[in-house]
Amino acid sequence: MQAAATCIPGSIDREAGRLHRVGTLEQIWIKRFSGGPMDAADSAELVTDRGIIGNANQGGHRQVTIIERELWDGMMLELESDLPGSTRRANLVVSGLSLLESRGRSLQIGECVIEIRGETKPCRLMEELLPGLQDAMRRDWRGGAYGVITSGGRLEVGDAVSFVGDGVR
Repeated sequence: MQAAATCIPGSIDREAGRLHRVGTLEQIWIKRFSGGPMDAADSAELVTDRGIIGNANQGGHRQVTIIERELWDGMMLELESDLPGSTRRANLVVSGLSLLESRGRSLQIGECVIEIRGETKPCRLMEELLPGLQDAMRRDWRGGAYGVITSGGRLEVGDAVSFVGDGVR
């Protein structure tokens, strides 16, 4: 496993002549069962090729979902709402790092690595919760990303988040 740059979350580190943007894991949410409530957690255990322990989604290509806090906050301002980020039903909320066009890239969060497999498309539930939200989420990966666990381990709120093996995007 290749290590990500070591630096303070939200900063830019120059390691081996490369720039690495480092964000922060803001929130962890675990879905007990499909369609069930999202439970906030301070930490979670990720299992390689399976997903988050205790989460409904196990195996497959969508083991974990991730959304950017800044994009969620922007959509709430745009739609004049204050729905919490948990409304999106993503497992991980990150800040300080863009997920835009991240398909195929590896994201390190704490000691875990997630291979981003694609953009999470918003479902009609988003529109039912807030008119206009589904359309707002369809642009520029605003619905977040999904991926598979390629290196498991423990995550904690506040962990550093960075892409592995490339520079700033």
